Parts: sequence; structure tokens; C-alpha cells
Amino acid sequence: MSVEASRLTSRDFHPEVLRLFDQYVHGGIDRRGFLDGAAKYAVGGTTAAGLLAALSPNFAQAQQVPTNDPRIKIESIEFASPQGYGKARGYLVRPAAASGPLPTVLVVHENRGLNPHIEDIARRLALAGYIAFAPDALFPLGGYPGDEDKARELFGKLDQSKTREDFVAAATFVRGISGGNGKLGAVGFCYGGGVVNMLATRLPELNAAAPFYGPAPATDQVAKIKAQMVLVFADKDDFVNPTWAAYEPALKAAGVKFEAYKYAGALHGFNNDTTPRYDEASAKQAWGHTLDLFNRTLRS
Repeated sequence: MSVEASRLTSRDFHPEVLRLFDQYVHGGIDRRGFLDGAAKYAVGGTTAAGLLAALSPNFAQAQQVPTNDPRIKIESIEFASPQGYGKARGYLVRPAAASGPLPTVLVVHENRGLNPHIEDIARRLALAGYIAFAPDALFPLGGYPGDEDKARELFGKLDQSKTREDFVAAATFVRGISGGNGKLGAVGFCYGGGVVNMLATRLPELNAAAPFYGPAPATDQVAKIKAQMVLVFADKDDFVNPTWAAYEPALKAAGVKFEAYKYAGALHGFNNDTTPRYDEASAKQAWGHTLDLFNRTLRS
């Protein structure tokens, strides 16, 4: 997961601006709230709107695997979700040439739906030898709209009880897909990390789970987890880290096999290489631990 040296990093922003942006992306404040709060830090010809633009995703710059890469095959597939919204849709990517059945991985997006970054994550997994499936929670509302602000607004209109069932249905769908070996892993980021934690409590057939800075599930459900887990945390994350205090002892009490990593100095969202919050060294390590987990649990 390389990054160009010319790109902005978190060190180029005042910590309060980063804190405001974190609130903004999690729905704690709206766009106007960010702009008003960031205005006092807009100096040297920079505007608050310019700060927001600089912190927002640049999907094209960060893309690692082009959509026309001949080594992969991409499909958009609809599947049934009778306990959710009835019908859902996802982005399926697999290696173009496979010598036998492959392990499957569910990829769960952040709170903006299936944007180009998460599609690229799915393509990266396909190049690593997995069948990757990334559902779009916004499908019932027309799908990812191509604009992060609009996507965030739409996301708040979802019935999360139905959306959770859509992800359960997606996991079941991809685990049984043609060409799969019956083994299932899941990786998710922020909101998606919380979904992966939830799926681990719901699906005994889930073999491996890698939630990146995702809120913990209800502790009274942790004993149901059968998957091996790699849990990834950012050092500077007031949104998620407090949930670990109860989650860790519950995992230990349940005998869950897990590894937890917190990356010093990293911000929430550090794996997302489309924004300045990206931390290349931490992201490479976390992704390496994730692939190690999938390789040892899904290929045998």
C-alpha cells in the first residue's frame, strides 16, 4: 500500500482540525459544523472549505488495482436477503485464472456505502488469491451515489436492523459461491469493522474476522464467536478505543483466538489510503497481519 511522497499527511493539519473531521465523518457534526470549527485554523490563504477538501478522499490517486486489470474478473451481483431489505447487491471480484477452489472474504465498507476505495480493497484481495465480495448497504436506497456527503446522508436513513441482516445474507451468499472452498473470512473498516464484529457473534461458520477500528459487539454475545480474529486499532481513536475495555476480557473469557494491534500515533481510518489520515507503515503492518490470518485459516 504505497503512497506518493507529495501527498498530504495528518502532520500537515492541526490536531483540532483532525478531531473535527473525525466527528464529521462519524456524523457527530454536519458539514457546516466542520467548516465553522475549522475556520480558525485556516491560515495562509487556506479556507475551511479547502481544509475539508484536502482531508476528503482522492480515490483515483490511491487506486492500486485498475478495474480493467486482466488478472481479475469483476461482477455486480444481486442476492436475496429475506430478513433484511429483501434484495441486496455486491461487488464480486475473483482471480481470472484459478487452479482450484478459493477461500472467500466478505469486505465491509465504512459509513458511506460501497465507494471506489472499498472496491479497490476487494480487487487487492482477489490479486492475493481470494474471492472477495463487497456488499453495498446503500443498494436499497439506490446505491452509493458517487458523493461522500450524499452517501453519509443516505446512510443515516437506513434501517440498521435490516442492513445487518443484509450483511449476514451476503456472508452466507459468498461462502457458498461457485468456485469457493467453503471457508469464509471477513474484513471491515470503521462501521464495517463493527459489522465484522457483529458477524463474528452471529455466524459460527465464519472462520476468520479482521475488524479495523470497529466498535465492539455486545459483550453478552462474544461467547458465540468461533472465528479466529485480528483486531486492528488506531492509537488516536476516541470513537472506538473505549469499547475495547469490555471487549478484550470478554474475548479472553470466551477462549476466542485473537490478536490485537494498536498502532502508535495512527488515527482512526489510517488504513484508508485515499485520505491524509493514511499511515503507510501502520497500514502495511495491519494488512500483513490480516493476510496472515486469512492464509492460515482459510486455505487449509
